[in-house]
Amino acid sequence: MNKAVFLDKDGTLIPDIPYNVNPDLITLEEGVVEGLQLLKEQGYLLVIVSNQSGVAKGIFKEDALQPVQHKIEMLLAQYHVSINGFYYCPHFPNTGLELYARSCDCRKPEPGLLLKASMDLHIDLSQSWMVGDILNDVEAGKRAGCKAILIDNGNETEWLLNEQRTPDFKAATITEAAQYIVMSSIHKEWSNEKRLV
Repeated sequence: MNKAVFLDKDGTLIPDIPYNVNPDLITLEEGVVEGLQLLKEQGYLLVIVSNQSGVAKGIFKEDALQPVQHKIEMLLAQYHVSINGFYYCPHFPNTGLELYARSCDCRKPEPGLLLKASMDLHIDLSQSWMVGDILNDVEAGKRAGCKAILIDNGNETEWLLNEQRTPDFKAATITEAAQYIVMSSIHKEWSNEKRLV
C-alpha cells in the first residue's frame, strides 16, 4: 500500500482566483516546490483533490479543467515533481446545471474524492495526510481516515470547529506542512522501533 499527501488546489497549491480555468493565470503558491520535493523524497504520492462548483454553476465546462491540470503538472515538472492523481468534484446542490446540481459524497467536506483516490492508487489512508486552506479540507481528510494540516493563510473565515474539523497541525506553507509530516513519520517509526526493543 502507498502513502499519500492529498492537496487542495485553490488557495493551497495555487493562488485562489475564483472560478479560474485560464492556465495563463495559474502560478504556484510560495513554499510549494520545496515541500512537494521533500514529500516525494520520502515516498509520498501527491494527489490533488478539489471542489469545482463552477461546473455545476455553468461558469465553465468540465473539460476546461484538463488544461488547468496540465498547467499545474507543467509548473511542477520544472522542479522534477510529479502529481500522481487529480480528482475534482463538479457538483453543487440545487444550483445551475441539472446534471451537476445535486448533493454528492465527493464535495469536501465529504471524503469521497480521497476514498476514490485511495482505491485507484492503492493508498493506505491511515498513513496519509490531507493538506488544505480551509476546515472543509481538514474534515474531508479526517473523515477519510487521514491526518490533516491546515494551511493557515487567512482563507478560513468561519472557524466552525469540532473533532473532525480540528487540524493536527497548522502551517503557513506547504513546505512547513511537509516538514511536519516528515518529522511525524520519523517520530512514529522511532516509537515503533522502541516498542519492539
